[in-house]
Amino acid sequence: MPNIEIDGTDLYYERRGAGDPLLLIQGLGGNSLHWGDGFLGGLEDHFELVLFDNRGAGRSGPVDGEHTIADLAGDAIGLLDALEIAAAHVVGISMGGMVAQELVLSVPDRVRTLTLGCTFPGGPEAKMTELSVVGMLAEAVLSGDREQAMKVGYEVMIAPQYGAREGAYELYSEVAAQYPAPIPLLMAQLSAIMGHDASGRLAEVTAPTLVIHGTEDRLMESVNGELIARLIPGARLELLEGSGHMFFWEQPERSAELVREHAAAAAQA
Repeated sequence: MPNIEIDGTDLYYERRGAGDPLLLIQGLGGNSLHWGDGFLGGLEDHFELVLFDNRGAGRSGPVDGEHTIADLAGDAIGLLDALEIAAAHVVGISMGGMVAQELVLSVPDRVRTLTLGCTFPGGPEAKMTELSVVGMLAEAVLSGDREQAMKVGYEVMIAPQYGAREGAYELYSEVAAQYPAPIPLLMAQLSAIMGHDASGRLAEVTAPTLVIHGTEDRLMESVNGELIARLIPGARLELLEGSGHMFFWEQPERSAELVREHAAAAAQA
């Protein structure tokens, strides 16, 4: 699969499927493998999927220093430009949802529909991750014990009901072990997240918007999804009962169905 240079940044990307273009933007430490075959399989017969790894993540080239959510949105816009995609449906989860917010605010005419998953808008009403959860994750990552970090990440990211399924951890760990994000990149992405605040501008969003959030999300509580849905005019909120932060991994068929329905409803309107 190819890499492409976007304003000096080497980005890995894939195109698969057929239909209207759908840009998928991953979250903190994530890469295109983390979408999972179940979720992508429910989309690729309906859309041309455009997957990419954020700068410094996955199979994209390494980066030094800090960057902002707006910088990451610029990468995504640059990728659309390079691939000559005039407008796309956009799905962003977690940090990728913040990137998607900046993207639609920067170039509203490039976004056909917007889907924001397990993310937050920033601002005084948003709820950050509990310090106990942050501390647990930080301790595991900084320990240098990759297996321990993976287990703690699984505990935080995945809801208990799904997490207890036979083979669920093995599948998660197999994907997580590929292209792990280096600690400096995680720190840079965390800094970008801390600086994100689109809350005062979300009323400007005109793209049809779907907000999805798992009710058991420990990393980014669902009150943030509810807040985004209130701030964006006409946004639709879908709470997935019993799902954690990686709702698209735990409920891939339902998650893909929601994205398909959202695009179809916008086309009919």
